[in-house]
Amino acid sequence: MADPDKSLLLKVGVVLLLVGGPGVGRAEDLSGAAPSEPVVETVASDAPRARPGLAPLPGSSEGSLVGTPSPGPAELGPARPGFQVFPVVASVVPGLLLHGMGPLAAGDTRTAGRLFAMEGTGLGLLLVGGAPIALTGASRRVVGPLYTVCLAGAGLFSLSAMANLYSTVSPAFTPGWAASSLPPLELDFGYQHVSDPNFDYRHFLALGATARLESVRLEGSARLSPGDGNSRLRVGGAYRVLGAPERARGGDDGTAVDVEAAAIYHRFPTEGFFMGSAEVGLRGRYAMARMSPRLEGSFAEVSAGLAFQGYGYFGPPSDDALHQQLLFTFGYGVYLGRAGPLRGEALLYYDHRKDDYAGGLKVGAGVPGHFGLRGRVLLSEHWGVSADVQAGSAYVARLSAVYALGGEP
Repeated sequence: MADPDKSLLLKVGVVLLLVGGPGVGRAEDLSGAAPSEPVVETVASDAPRARPGLAPLPGSSEGSLVGTPSPGPAELGPARPGFQVFPVVASVVPGLLLHGMGPLAAGDTRTAGRLFAMEGTGLGLLLVGGAPIALTGASRRVVGPLYTVCLAGAGLFSLSAMANLYSTVSPAFTPGWAASSLPPLELDFGYQHVSDPNFDYRHFLALGATARLESVRLEGSARLSPGDGNSRLRVGGAYRVLGAPERARGGDDGTAVDVEAAAIYHRFPTEGFFMGSAEVGLRGRYAMARMSPRLEGSFAEVSAGLAFQGYGYFGPPSDDALHQQLLFTFGYGVYLGRAGPLRGEALLYYDHRKDDYAGGLKVGAGVPGHFGLRGRVLLSEHWGVSADVQAGSAYVARLSAVYALGGEP
């Protein structure tokens, strides 16, 4: 039986990071007694599947962060719902405004209700955060916390929209799994192209490394422009406070919470200045199959943090600019691969930071961040590929080869 204190800690963590909203999952009874529920007939579209040989751990429940095996092929159980065209159309019109019309058109009222609740929570947070900002004229005394509330609301609204679309198209393909284990060391090397009207640099050498040590992950990356001399170096790490380690997920579905920290140095030799920053934050991932079996194979990811930055100039001493930057990202992703060496994921995301190569979109009031799509997949025991495209005030595209050392195929 799960430790009540640990269960409570897990739930608080995922609520803070993913802002799941009402109806996302059923809370586990901390007293150990199962609450009485009415008998509900289970249909094929509402019956989650599990990997062969895996079963939920004792004390686990729907919506909890531990004890839920990653979805996989059916154990001779109910078949996946068939693909239908009408729910796909309904998920777009009027589904882009009413996030739940897709599964509702497919007859899955339970998933529809949860997506409607998720969308409503997001709109509520946008109103709670946006109204005071407008009434106070975006006063610096209140804009920071309120802007975070607005970003959380925008994240929930966007994630419910993507979940609505995914729920209707997912029956057309076999969903992927969260990899049961990831290599202890990965190296990547490739090419990055940046199209920015404000700078002369274009071509970059992209280098990176990731080391996984039980609950600790260490990362480093470098972007080097041979012609311009522009360079951006980043070193960081993460500690997993909730969820199974990446090297030993076993049957876990990838739901986790990490504490992250990093340092960045960015040099602009042609322009004559440099930037340095230190940042800290939290990142959470939630397997959407816990919300609905229709969302099997997908996940939502949210992070929030703060960066302390300083700008300086080469040559004689000058007044350096010091400031803070709110960090916030949210995205919706899918797992790639089901068994063997093929394992990876793809993520469509929004990143609120504006100090990297993509910058921020120059639209509307204020300056939002940028959008991106990234993916990574291991194609064999040792080799794989990763890619990333971003669109902000500049356009960035990267393609890298990945070499994995150690671990199981």
